[in-house]
Amino acid sequence: MRLFDILALLIGLSAVFSWLNDRYLKLPSAIGLMLFAILFSLALQLPLPFLPDLQQQVALMLDSIDLTEAFLHGMLGFLLFAGALHVDLKELARQKWVIATLATAGTVGAALLISGGSYLLFQAIGLPVPFIYCLLFGALISPTDPVAVLGILKRAKAPKALEMKITGESLFNDGVAVVLFIVLLTLAVGDTSPSILDTLILLLQEIVGGLLFGWLMGWLALQMIRRTENYQVEIMLTLALAMSGYAIAAHAHVSAPIAIVIAGLLIGSHRRTAALHEATLHRLDDFWELVDEVLNAVLFVLIGLEVLVIQVSGELILAGLIAIPLTLAGRWISIAVPVRLMRRSRTFEPGVVPILTWGGLRGGISVALVLSLPEGETGDILLTVTYFVVVFSVLVQGLTIGPLVRAVAARGQRASDSADG
Repeated sequence: MRLFDILALLIGLSAVFSWLNDRYLKLPSAIGLMLFAILFSLALQLPLPFLPDLQQQVALMLDSIDLTEAFLHGMLGFLLFAGALHVDLKELARQKWVIATLATAGTVGAALLISGGSYLLFQAIGLPVPFIYCLLFGALISPTDPVAVLGILKRAKAPKALEMKITGESLFNDGVAVVLFIVLLTLAVGDTSPSILDTLILLLQEIVGGLLFGWLMGWLALQMIRRTENYQVEIMLTLALAMSGYAIAAHAHVSAPIAIVIAGLLIGSHRRTAALHEATLHRLDDFWELVDEVLNAVLFVLIGLEVLVIQVSGELILAGLIAIPLTLAGRWISIAVPVRLMRRSRTFEPGVVPILTWGGLRGGISVALVLSLPEGETGDILLTVTYFVVVFSVLVQGLTIGPLVRAVAARGQRASDSADG
C-alpha cells in the first residue's frame, strides 16, 4: 500500500472511532479507541460477504507498517514533547528524587522480577522461551507508557503530588527501559557479549547524555523563541525541537526519549511566559494538544488492530492471562520496596503503592519493542503475551484507576476525620 493510503485509512478509522466514542461511550480517548479497534478487528473475521476484502486491506496495511520504526523513531518524540509541555516543572522538581528512584531502580527491579517470573511461567506451560528473551520481555513490559497514562490521568483527579509522581515516572522510565532493552537485545542476537563495565558505561552515556542534550536543545530553542514575535516561527521552533532534537539525540547515541522530555519540560515551564507572548501561548497549547490527540488516536487504533496478526492457542492464551497478575506483582514489589525505604525521609500520600501499581499502564512502547524482536516462534509468543498485558492494562486498569483514586481519597478523608474527632 502507498503511504498516503495507509495514512488515509488510519486517520479515517481514528476519526470514526473517536466520533463513536465521543457520541456513545464517552470513555477516555485511549480506552475508547482501542476498544473500538479491537471490536472492529474481531468483526473483520466474521463470515460476511463484504468483509474479506476489507480484512485483507487492513492486514496489508499492518504488514506495510513497521510499528517499531513508526513509534520509537517517529511518533514517540512528538507524544513525549506534548506530554512534557504541560507538566509543572516546579512540582516535578519537588518530587525529583521519588521520580528518579521509581524511573530507574523501580524500572530495573520490575524488569528483573517479571523476567524471573515469566521464565518459570513459560517453563511450566511448555513454551520454548530462552531466559535471555524472558529478560527482554521484562525490559519491554516494565515501563509505564506516558501516552496511555497522561490521557487517563486527566480524568482520574488524583492528588496533585501523586499525579506528578505517576506522570514524572512515566515520562522518564521509558527511556531507561529502551536502553535496557537495547543492551539485552545485543546480548540475545549479537556475536559478542558486552562486559558489565561496557553495559554500565552505555547506560550512563544514554541517560546522563540524554539529560544534558535535552537541556541544551531546550535552552537553545528558548533563546531563539525570545528573539522573535512571529507565533508561526515560535511554533515551528518547538516542532523542530521535537522532531530534529529527537533524531539528533538518537544519532548521538544518547537517550532520545529522555532528551525530548527534558526539552519539553524547559519549554513548558514557567520560564516560557517570559519568552512567549500570551497569544502564542494559547496557539502553542492548541497546536500541541491537536498533535497529541491525533497521534494518540492513530497509535491506539494501531494497537487495537494488531489483534489481527497475533498468534492464538490454548497455551498462549493461558500464558497471556497469567502474565497479567505476574506483571502487576512485579510492578507492586518494585514500587513498594523503594517507597518503604523513602518513607524514612519523606511523607507519601495514602494508598500511594496501590495507586502507582494500578496506574502503571502499558501501551505503545511495549508493543513497539516486542515487534522489534527477531521473527520466529519466540517473538510470536512474546507478542501475544505482551498484547494480553497491554490490552488488560489499558482497558481494565485504565477504566478503574479513577474509582480506585476516589476510594483511596475517601478512605483517607474518613481516617482524617476520625483522627480529628
